Amino acid sequence: MADSGDFDVIIIGAGAAGLMCASAAGQRGRRVLIIDHAPELGEKIRISGGGRCNFTNLYTRPDRFLSQNPHFCKSALSRYTPQDFINLLARHGIAWHEKTLGQLFCDHSARDIVHMLLKETAAAGVLIRLDTTVSEILRLEDGFAVETGNGVYTAEKLVIATGGPSIPKIGASGFGYDIARQFGLNVVPPRPALVPLTFDEQMLGLIKPLAGVAVDPVVISCSGATFREALLFTHRGLSGPAILQISSFWSEGSALIIDFCPDRDMPALLKVARQSQPRKMLHNVLGEWLPGRLAEMLAQHSGYDIVMADLSDEKITHICNTLNRWQVTPSGTEGYRTAEVTAGGVDTDELSSKTFEVKKVPGLYFIGEVVDVTGWLGGYNFQWAWASGWCCGQAL
Repeated sequence: MADSGDFDVIIIGAGAAGLMCASAAGQRGRRVLIIDHAPELGEKIRISGGGRCNFTNLYTRPDRFLSQNPHFCKSALSRYTPQDFINLLARHGIAWHEKTLGQLFCDHSARDIVHMLLKETAAAGVLIRLDTTVSEILRLEDGFAVETGNGVYTAEKLVIATGGPSIPKIGASGFGYDIARQFGLNVVPPRPALVPLTFDEQMLGLIKPLAGVAVDPVVISCSGATFREALLFTHRGLSGPAILQISSFWSEGSALIIDFCPDRDMPALLKVARQSQPRKMLHNVLGEWLPGRLAEMLAQHSGYDIVMADLSDEKITHICNTLNRWQVTPSGTEGYRTAEVTAGGVDTDELSSKTFEVKKVPGLYFIGEVVDVTGWLGGYNFQWAWASGWCCGQAL
C-alpha cells in the first residue's frame, strides 16, 4: 500500500547509529522517520559478539580509531561516552559483563540492545518503515524528498546511517557512498577492515597444516601498529583478534611481523635446553612453549630442526629471529564477506565534527560506519555509532 508523509527528520538506516540518532532527535520533539530496506532492524547488532553484542569498550579513546583526519572523532567521543551508554542500559535493566581489554558484552543476548533501542524510539514517537527500498533522493528548496517503493516522504533534514558493505549477507551495501557522491562529496576509498588475511599458495603450504591452531598471545606489527592478541591459523590464512586488529592497518605488499613468544627470553631458554636436553630435537623443545604443529613448522622454517647439542649460539640467534620476528606478507583479505566493518567512507573534511552536517549541503548528515572513522576490534565501532548518532540527534 502506498504511503507518504512529511517529517522533520528522515533517517535512512535502522542500525546502531540510525536508531540512536532517531531516539535522540525524537526525544527533542522532532518528528522522525526511519527507513531501512531490510525486513528487520539492527541485524548487525543481533549477530555481533557471538550474539552477546560487544556494545562498547571502557578504554575508548580517539587514538583507537582510524581516519584520514584522526581528530574528527574527538568531539563526539567526548560528548557521548561509554558510561553514557552504560547508564542507558541500567535504565532498561540490561545486565552486562566485562571481558578482556575493556570489552563489554550483554549477559543475556544482543537482542536486549535491539529491544532497548526500539523502546527508546517508540517512546520518542519515531516512525519506522522496514522492508522499504529507497529509489531516489531529491533536494528540495526546504529539505529533501525520499522516493521509495512504498511512497514519497519529505523532511527538512536527512540523515544517512546506512553503514558500509561489510557482511553483505545481512543486506549491507555501499548505498551510503552513492548518496554522498550524488551530492558531490568525496568518499575515501572503502576497504574491508577487521578481517582475516589470506596468502598465496606457497605460503599456504606452510599455513594450511596448522589450521585450527591458536596462539595466545602473540605480538603482531605492521605499518607502525602493534597489537598483543590471540592468533588463529585457518585453511585460508590467518585470523583471530590479532589478525583482525592488524588488518585495518595492512595494505597490499606490507609484511606482518609476528612474535610467537613475547613473554619469554627464548635465547636463554634454548641455551638452558641445550645443556639439559642435548639429544632432544629442536621442535620437541619448542613444543614445551608452543602448540606442537606450530613448533614443528617454525623449527623446520628456521632450518635448524636438529638435536639441541648441535645448536651453536649463532644458530640459536637465528632460530629466535624466526620465533620472535616471523615475517609473512599476506596476498589479500577475505573481503567484505567476513569483514566486521568497513574502513574509509565519507570524507570527514566534508562534515561538521560536532553535528555531522555536510558543510556544503545544509540539512544533510552522515553518521556511523558510513563515515571515514573506523575503530579497533572490541566494541569501539559500536561506541562510534552511539556517539555519532547521539551527537547528530542533538543537532536535528
